[in-house]
Amino acid sequence: MSGVAVAERPGPPPAPARTPQDPAARTRPRLYLVDGIRLLAALLVVAHHFAGTRRADRPGNAIWDRPVSDIMPTVFRVASFGWIGVEIFFVISGFVICMSCWGRTPRQFFVSRVTRLYPAYWFAVLFTTGVLVALPGVWERLPLREVLVNLTMLQSGSRVPHVDAVYWTLWSELRFYLLFLVVVAMGLTYRRVVAFACLWGAAAMLAPVAGLPLLTLVAQPDGAWYFIAGLALYLMHRFGQDLLLWGILGMSWLMAQHELAERVAYEGVSSWRGAVLIYTVFLLVMVAVALGRADRFQWRRLATAGCLTYPLYLLHYVAGTTLINRLRDTMDARLLLVLVTAGFLLLAWLVHRYVERPVSRVLKRGLDRAFTRPRAGTS
Repeated sequence: MSGVAVAERPGPPPAPARTPQDPAARTRPRLYLVDGIRLLAALLVVAHHFAGTRRADRPGNAIWDRPVSDIMPTVFRVASFGWIGVEIFFVISGFVICMSCWGRTPRQFFVSRVTRLYPAYWFAVLFTTGVLVALPGVWERLPLREVLVNLTMLQSGSRVPHVDAVYWTLWSELRFYLLFLVVVAMGLTYRRVVAFACLWGAAAMLAPVAGLPLLTLVAQPDGAWYFIAGLALYLMHRFGQDLLLWGILGMSWLMAQHELAERVAYEGVSSWRGAVLIYTVFLLVMVAVALGRADRFQWRRLATAGCLTYPLYLLHYVAGTTLINRLRDTMDARLLLVLVTAGFLLLAWLVHRYVERPVSRVLKRGLDRAFTRPRAGTS
C-alpha cells in the first residue's frame, strides 16, 4: 500500500476560523468509506502477491508447485490486477496527509509521521526476519547488519536490500513527506497546496528527460501524479470543486494511465484497459467522497478496517508466501489462501492493538517532551 497505506486515519478535518483563504472550512463527519477503501486496496495487494503473479524471475515467487493460473484460474484473473492497490494507497495518502496536516506545525507533522510509521514497521522487520530464520529456503535472509539498517526505514537511500520487498513504497512515502513538509512549514492554504501540486507535477514531467538523478529522486515521476491526485481531491473536499482542481485531477489521470501501462508491462499479468478501468472507478469514488456524496456512510466498524491496513501490508508478503510454500500440499489451494489471509488480518489487528497503539503513545510523549525542553541559556 503507502503504502502505502501509511496515512493518518481519515477523521474529520479540523475546523479553524474562516478566513478569506479558507472560505469553505467546515466540520464534516469522519470519512469511514476511505478506511474501507484502504483495507480493500491492501487486500488487493495481498491477493496479487499470494495468487496473482506468475513471473519466475523474482525470488520467492515459486510459492506454488505449478502456475497459479492453472490452480485457481478465476482467482488468478482477479488477483492479477491486485498490484494497483499500491497506486490507490498513494492517492489516499495524498488526500489524508493533506487533511491531517492542515493547521499543524512542522513539529507536529514530524511527530505524527514518526509515531504512525515506525512502531508497526519495527515489529514487521523483526517478525519477518524471525520467519525467515525459522522457515528458510523460500526467501534469502539478509545479514544482521542489513536487517539493522532496515530498522531505520532509510535502507533505500543506503542501497541496502529490504527485509521485505513491499517496503519500497515507504521510500516513496518518505520522499513525499519531505516535500510536503515545505508547504506545512509555510502554512497550508488552498493556493500554496495548488502551487505545490503544479510545481511538483512540472518537476515530475521534466525529470525523465533532464538526466539529473537528484531531480528524479526528489520528483519521483513514477508516483508523483497519484499523490497529486490525492491533494487535489482533498482541496475539493475542503473548499469545493472548481475548474483548476478538476484540471489538476484530469492531468493526474492522464499521466497515471501512462504509468499504469508501464506497470502492466512490468508485472506481466492483467491488461492496461482493465487497470485503467479499476483506477478510474476508484477515482470516481474518491470524487464522491471529496464532494460529500459519501458522508452518509457512517459505518463505524470501517475505522477498524483502516487500522488493519498498514500492519497487514507490512507483514503479509514474505511471511505469507513462505507459509503458503510450506503448507501448499496440506489442503485445497483456495482454502489455504483464505486461511493465510485471515491469519494475517488477525495478526494485523494484534499488532495494531498491542504494538502500534502503546508504542505510539510512548514515542509521542518522548518526542513532545524532547521538543518542549528548554534550550541551554533559557529558563
